[in-house]
Amino acid sequence: MSQQELANIAGVTRQTIGGLESGQYAPSVTVSLRLAKALGCTVEELFWLEEDLPEIEAIVAESALNQERSRVSLARVGDQWIAYPLVGNDAFRIEMIPSDGEMVAVNQQPVISVSDRPALAQCLVERKERHLQGKATSQKVLVRLLDDMDKLQNTVVIAGCTPVLSLLARATESWHPKLRVYYRFAHSKAALRSLCRGEVHIAGMHLYDPQTGEHNIPFVREAATGKNFVLITLGVWEEGLLVPPGNPMGVKTVSDLVEFGATIVTQQVGSGSRMLLERKLLEERVPFETVKGFDHIAHNHQDVALSVVSGIADAGISTASIAAAFGLGFIPLHQARYDLVILKEYLEQSPVQQFLNILGHRLVRSQLEVLGGYDISKIGEVIANI
Repeated sequence: MSQQELANIAGVTRQTIGGLESGQYAPSVTVSLRLAKALGCTVEELFWLEEDLPEIEAIVAESALNQERSRVSLARVGDQWIAYPLVGNDAFRIEMIPSDGEMVAVNQQPVISVSDRPALAQCLVERKERHLQGKATSQKVLVRLLDDMDKLQNTVVIAGCTPVLSLLARATESWHPKLRVYYRFAHSKAALRSLCRGEVHIAGMHLYDPQTGEHNIPFVREAATGKNFVLITLGVWEEGLLVPPGNPMGVKTVSDLVEFGATIVTQQVGSGSRMLLERKLLEERVPFETVKGFDHIAHNHQDVALSVVSGIADAGISTASIAAAFGLGFIPLHQARYDLVILKEYLEQSPVQQFLNILGHRLVRSQLEVLGGYDISKIGEVIANI
């Protein structure tokens, strides 16, 4: 909605909406109620007092905790609160994902509809592979449902590489209990391709184009092929080299990796991290083949950190927040903007709207602020329409 459209629905002036969004105007009770009614939410979802968050006393579950400030999970055990530090591998969760159905036939045209076989509760799912070059193939599979159809329809699917997306997914599901957020790991270019093929609602990207000095927009524009996209920013994160605590080798630049004989670990071709490493090596005129471990590929940011922690590699490209989570040293190389790319036609869908609406919530902001390494001052802002 534009400011004028919201003002018309709520029965206020456009200037009132502008003043509220800029923080220059405190609404009356009447205006607050009108806006809440217009947006279909409660007043508390729109406005809150900037107060200090409450604090409780807890016992740390881990005896060897070196960080004075750390993200933690909390649980009440008996008559005391226990704090579980979210450090290293404990900051991430590996889960067995419950299935929605079982594929029972491939490349088979259905002969009986779902309604004809209610006891078996089968449905037909059509997956269309549409490549960026315009060639398309399609494959039909028969799936036996194992979950409620309403739940499956109220799902938003996101592809991206930042662990923050899984954090946002859980926060959104907590705020909207009937919504399911399905997060698929994919590096930036793969996420964009998946969006263009119609496999996901949202793609997360952090690609930098040195020719234009822009993040993400040139890559989306190249892939548009008649489609309309909107880019909404999640924030700016620091990218750089992860090194062991204390940086024992004294690495300062990527050229030091060759000079000191350091072994590096990187991510897949097409990922933002890989493109950053290649760009910095070219800037410093360091041939790729002279870097030990240049072809050592890690699957994700956590694997990069684990390679450095375990001593498999001396350095790896990742983010400041990952370095903090694993207690590693960090050498900043670039500030990258992480955007959420969405097909405009998806913006009207309720699951997508619910996910995007959570971005501005104070509890989400608090989570990202304590995570560190992110500038979220412009979270939720529309960066471009393509």
